Amino acid sequence: MAAHPTRPPGGAPAEAAVTDDAPVPTGLDHLSRQQRQELLALLAERDRRDARGLFDHLFPDAPHMWRGETFHGRDRYPKHMEFFAATATATYVAFMAANRVGKTVTGGYFTAAAATGRYPPWWTGRRWDRPVRIWAAGKSNATVRTILQTKLLGRTVHEGARKSVDGTGIVPGDSIGRITWKAGLTDAVDTVRIRHLSGRWSVIDFKSYEQGRGAFEGAEQDIIWLDEEPPIDIWNECAVRVMTTGGVLIGTFTPLDGITDTVLLFLPGARPDA
Repeated sequence: MAAHPTRPPGGAPAEAAVTDDAPVPTGLDHLSRQQRQELLALLAERDRRDARGLFDHLFPDAPHMWRGETFHGRDRYPKHMEFFAATATATYVAFMAANRVGKTVTGGYFTAAAATGRYPPWWTGRRWDRPVRIWAAGKSNATVRTILQTKLLGRTVHEGARKSVDGTGIVPGDSIGRITWKAGLTDAVDTVRIRHLSGRWSVIDFKSYEQGRGAFEGAEQDIIWLDEEPPIDIWNECAVRVMTTGGVLIGTFTPLDGITDTVLLFLPGARPDA
């Protein structure tokens, strides 16, 4: 896990440009200007691809540095490992903890592993051998865009009239497929297709609690991730959505409002399968 789990991970891809008055890097003076441009473009592309590989550096066997950040070994995160393991058998799993301990990173890692099928060798959590249907939701459309969308997919980028994401989030950038965008909210993703190892596509649908319980009715889901504590009516509606799929409903939040109905679900003896 990164030392700064709430900071959008990864750096912006390097930009390569050579102008007539640009200094020639040491060791490249034997290359023509065109050759230098081609080399720097290749280096920039390598850097871009590297920046899209955050998933492979989270919860490692041993601590290491990547792109200027320290990633500690997963032995430093026993509660995060307990959360993953709980998803193997429980239908409803909550990671309730203080701020800035990596709750959202943990929920994002679970979501990315399931969407891609790229489970690490140490994985003890729930597995699917097929693409999955996922809802990822938070308090408002704006916070979902700023937090969940960025954590999973990276930053929004504009290339002329084309809009996309830079793939520097937890979902491996090379697995991100077609994106649809929400109407009426700038740069907010509505749905995104994620390539699964099977060659088929998982789908992540971004929602918010401000849409109300009705937005969570209808479709069955394999995974529902609620980041920040939801109202009890939304939690209960989501519980129904995973009931017939053998799916899992996960929550990652700090119980800022005290002992609410949602929090009570996870106190000892309140719910046998949670």
